[in-house]
Amino acid sequence: MSEPLTTGGDATGTDTEGGDVTGTDAADRHAALADRAAELDAADKLAAVRDRFVLDGTVYLDGNSLGALSTGVLPRLTEVVGREWGELRIRSWEESGWWTAPERIGDRIAPLVGAAPGQVVVGDSTSVNVFKALVAAVRMAPEGRDEILVDAATFPTDGYIAQSAARLTGRTVRAVPAAEIAAEAGATTAVALVNHVDYRTGRLHDLRGITAALHQAGALAVWDLCHSAGALPVSLDADAVDLAVGCTYKYLNGGPGAPAYLYVRQELQPRFDSPLPGWNSHADPFSMAAGYEAADGAARGRVGTPEILSLLALDAALDVWDGVAVPDVREKSLGLTDYFLECVAALVPAGRLESVTPRAHAERGSQVSLRCADAGAVMRELTARGVVGDYRRPDVLRFGFTPLYTRYADALRAARVLATVLEGTA
Repeated sequence: MSEPLTTGGDATGTDTEGGDVTGTDAADRHAALADRAAELDAADKLAAVRDRFVLDGTVYLDGNSLGALSTGVLPRLTEVVGREWGELRIRSWEESGWWTAPERIGDRIAPLVGAAPGQVVVGDSTSVNVFKALVAAVRMAPEGRDEILVDAATFPTDGYIAQSAARLTGRTVRAVPAAEIAAEAGATTAVALVNHVDYRTGRLHDLRGITAALHQAGALAVWDLCHSAGALPVSLDADAVDLAVGCTYKYLNGGPGAPAYLYVRQELQPRFDSPLPGWNSHADPFSMAAGYEAADGAARGRVGTPEILSLLALDAALDVWDGVAVPDVREKSLGLTDYFLECVAALVPAGRLESVTPRAHAERGSQVSLRCADAGAVMRELTARGVVGDYRRPDVLRFGFTPLYTRYADALRAARVLATVLEGTA
């Protein structure tokens, strides 16, 4: 649902209630917003973390698509390529710990998604892990359950994968709005695939409540965490989530195409029957046995040879989380998005934008999505002026706020440039 932006006046000095304000009033408004940004940045608990990233003068608000490069990645990759690959070569599988990287790095991600060690494995793409999770969930579901529920507003690939999983397992797929999945789950439901945060609108869904309702109906829950992990608290263990997947190149800053992760709740691991068994998930990989015997634990989620360079780049990127508390990240995320919406309402010409991101904190991820005519052209102009977000056709501007490196001053600058661009296209 779209929400109008409540404004106190536009950037040209016309009050939204129809009265005129003076240029002095507009200047005072700008000054007040700048003072608040300075105060908020000065009080920011995460301000020093920004120095752990490679940044420039650009206001980068697209971390919900690709996170910024951290300063530790290039030195680490130089070491991996030059010494571990270049000198140690095959010895690095054991001597440099390459073989255990999927589980070791999974254990580093685990605290960011509220999981105990031994339940997260890193490797393959999000799409591949969604496929593993869905098919395995169907295989674990009680007999006679022939339906897979899918978040109707899901990222398209999740829907494609669900259809493929249904064909493979003889089930059917039914698309349901995420908010209605709890009520729609019933005796025929095997599993539901739900996005924690809607990629288009930034709406945060009720992971705990939906999971509990699915379990009450005797079904399993698979969650897509791509737009939440690293931006807000996730409690997979506490909320008894069955399986979850997520990418690492957004708020976890792992780099373009960085490997995804798969969470399998510990109690379900002995029953996790992957549709993609590979030698890397075999109980005795180097036996080269003709018959497959699954490994114990999260390693069942592995398939083939790990993608070492990208895995170790991710490993280095995760160093930025040292000493960072996820609740502080969430507090700043909500502060940034609140402040950005306030600035947009105060500065952007009235009637030009409509928010599709919920105002309620309990329903908001870490992005602001604004409906705008000619959104593609507007975003291209913003990018040309040093404010980088993205848009989703036909008319949604998306601004992702990564609390580890985004400042309140960045939010203000983005709103000011957006106002200027929209004034020029009036």
